[in-house]
Amino acid sequence: MIIDTLLKKNNMTRYRLAVEAGIPHATLSDICSGKTRIERCSAETVYKLAKALGVSMELLTEDSIRETRKEATYEHGLPEYLQHDLDAYKKGLKEGVSYLDCLWGELYGSINSAQIDDSAITPEHADYLRKKYL
Repeated sequence: MIIDTLLKKNNMTRYRLAVEAGIPHATLSDICSGKTRIERCSAETVYKLAKALGVSMELLTEDSIRETRKEATYEHGLPEYLQHDLDAYKKGLKEGVSYLDCLWGELYGSINSAQIDDSAITPEHADYLRKKYL
């Protein structure tokens, strides 16, 4: 996420950014963790963050919108077997099934197969799916 990159560049902690921007630390934590999307924040919050980081509001929001688009493309148009296993895993998470570990294993294998055996997805695409779901 762009905020974490900018924090490293400016040698700042999240806590310091929250204080300097004048926003609650919990709000910043939610944004950085992905719980809250920055494009859904008030203009005032985005302005305060941008000002404290020394960047434009557009830089913060455009990066987030690009990430959202990438997520949408990374989770659709997958090989049929991978899409099936991904949907089954999501459904299992939602329903709290007792065999979630089996679904996890199936998804793990399908991601690896799609990347390594079939070259149907890129290593970056596979890493995205692994980080998000496994």
